[in-house]
Amino acid sequence: MKKQLLLSLLAASVSAACQVHAETWPEPVGPSQSDFGGVGLMQTPTARMAKEGEFSVNFRDNDQYRYYSASLQLFPWLETTVRYTDVRTRRYSAVEGFSGNQSYKDKAFDVKLRLWQESYWLPEVAVGSRDLGGTGLFDSEYLVASKAWGPFDFTLGLGWGYLGNSGTIKNPFCSYSDSFCSRTGGGEAGSINGSQMFHGPAALFGGVEYQTPWQPLRLKLEYEGNDYQDDFAGRLDQRSKVNVGAIYRLTDWADINASYERGNTFMFGFTLRTNFNDLHQSHIDSEKPAYNPQPQGDLLQPTVVANQLTDLKYNAGLNGPHIQTKGSTLYVSGEQTKYRDTREGVDRANRIIMNNLPAGIDTIDVTESRFNMPQVSTRTNVASLHNELVGYPLGHEQPLQQTRENPVDPGATEQGFFIRKDRLNYSLSPVLNQSVGGPESFYMYQVGVMANADYWLTDHLLVGGSLFGNLANNYDKFNYNGAPADSTLPRVRTHIRDYVENNVYVNDLQANYMQALGNGFYGQVYGGYLETMYGGVGGEVLYRPIDSNWAFGVDANYVKQRDWDNMMQFTDYKAPTGHFTAYWRPWFMQDVLVKASVGEYLAKDKGVTVDVSKRFDSGVMVGFYATKTNVSAEAYGEGDFTKGFYISVPMDLFTVTPTRGRAQVNWVPLTRDGGQMLGRKYQLYDLTSDRDARFN
Repeated sequence: MKKQLLLSLLAASVSAACQVHAETWPEPVGPSQSDFGGVGLMQTPTARMAKEGEFSVNFRDNDQYRYYSASLQLFPWLETTVRYTDVRTRRYSAVEGFSGNQSYKDKAFDVKLRLWQESYWLPEVAVGSRDLGGTGLFDSEYLVASKAWGPFDFTLGLGWGYLGNSGTIKNPFCSYSDSFCSRTGGGEAGSINGSQMFHGPAALFGGVEYQTPWQPLRLKLEYEGNDYQDDFAGRLDQRSKVNVGAIYRLTDWADINASYERGNTFMFGFTLRTNFNDLHQSHIDSEKPAYNPQPQGDLLQPTVVANQLTDLKYNAGLNGPHIQTKGSTLYVSGEQTKYRDTREGVDRANRIIMNNLPAGIDTIDVTESRFNMPQVSTRTNVASLHNELVGYPLGHEQPLQQTRENPVDPGATEQGFFIRKDRLNYSLSPVLNQSVGGPESFYMYQVGVMANADYWLTDHLLVGGSLFGNLANNYDKFNYNGAPADSTLPRVRTHIRDYVENNVYVNDLQANYMQALGNGFYGQVYGGYLETMYGGVGGEVLYRPIDSNWAFGVDANYVKQRDWDNMMQFTDYKAPTGHFTAYWRPWFMQDVLVKASVGEYLAKDKGVTVDVSKRFDSGVMVGFYATKTNVSAEAYGEGDFTKGFYISVPMDLFTVTPTRGRAQVNWVPLTRDGGQMLGRKYQLYDLTSDRDARFN
């Protein structure tokens, strides 16, 4: 019945498509996602890549499996995919009562690397790996080529592992070594086993995708290399190696699809997509001040300056603005709290000052601070700024004479006016903490409200804290004590269930002394309840040259574990922890930040954390991190090492007014105790982001 239904659907779709008269084929609408996530046909990949920055969320469902995946085109030549496969015929754990009725969930991470682009004669070629680290239930490697001909896109590939289980051809690497002729199945969840890559049986796969004259509809046909005889869901009957399917694009951001696979299985699903490069700010902003200079005397006029200070605060976004003169330079300073791109604030500040510029001023110096730590001074030549604002005569354009320099302190001046910065700040914000893919429950969450308050006792000493109200969570399912493979490490994070059982608790309460030390150095010392689970004392020093591709920092802390039964007290567990961290933006990829931290973690294990993030044109940042310490896989427990992904989204993409706030979504596969850092509230690299104009 299902087969007849699908064939009828395909026939009707083709009939409808043929009734659409068009003199030319429609423009391509971009490649589509496979069942596993990542650009492909159905069960097999193609060599095609999505547009850089495309992020898709995919769901596919049949009788044996549900596939949940998210795919990101990180670079034009690199596709990345994370996936959970819900094995509907298996339970997660054989331990009675541990996982309840939860079906087995297999975690996977896939990559595909383009080797070369399609040309007139040559196809596009890519190499890739599925299920790169983990149990090996679906791990595969492949080499694939795709070539377009009119509305047809043909694909031919060679697969190993899951993609090549039928063994229709001899593994070409067997001629190099007999060890490549066999493949050891299985692995430890969360571990990477590269020794089995390109081993075992191999098979050809391929197919074609057809763009019908009716643009929303595409048809797919593929021949796969898997025989499903050793499938984790059980030995599956395969009546045909040929799969057929259709994909319909509802809108630019949504596809629905249906396919008939193995000659006996109906698959359906959908894809939702966006592009992180193409997102735009949606806020309504005040207009830039018009350039309408007014004649002024040699001195600042109090009534004029009062209006300028107000405009600097509300139009240029400089909180606590100062205006002062010394010699032929007019100095403006304040904390940029409105614009993510600080150059927008500087441009507005210059316009405000130029409209009422005292005589004899030839330079405007705008200094931006953050947490009362000066970040950068933007020095602008008045004559060149005037020419920029009024417009150059045709053919006589010149660059604006403007430089970014280390902060300049004019010292005591004869004339100075300011609006005092508020010492008390408070806010109320929603909080979502989550963990995905745990054995006890696929998705665990905590939803609450955080009330924050900070007060500056001096210009450098900040005291503050936050109170958390627990609205809902399901961490009562987190029964790590009964896990089949417990870690032997101190339980520095896996007491999370005990903490979140408190309805209301002090999340943090601390004092911070922060100061710009000069010559690119910044420092802070702090003490108190530093995060939900730990309190203590610590300090940090950062060296970050202005607009540099690199920076270095070191932090050292001595902490005690907070008592989950009375969070204003401590348990007996204490630990020194700290790291030396290097930050580097490669000259050949200026939108990428690599962060490497070496040191000691909360469980007193020692190792290194590598964090790599990519910034897209919209300001969205996507990153992943991995931590490997001197703890063995057996001592660590399930997961082998610590890793995770995150997406940081600028809030000005959604708010009606400009803001510098960000929201971060984290994906952490497992909550375990190895490689765990102290969750410090303030980190100097984040607090000095204005030192780099390219990465806000």
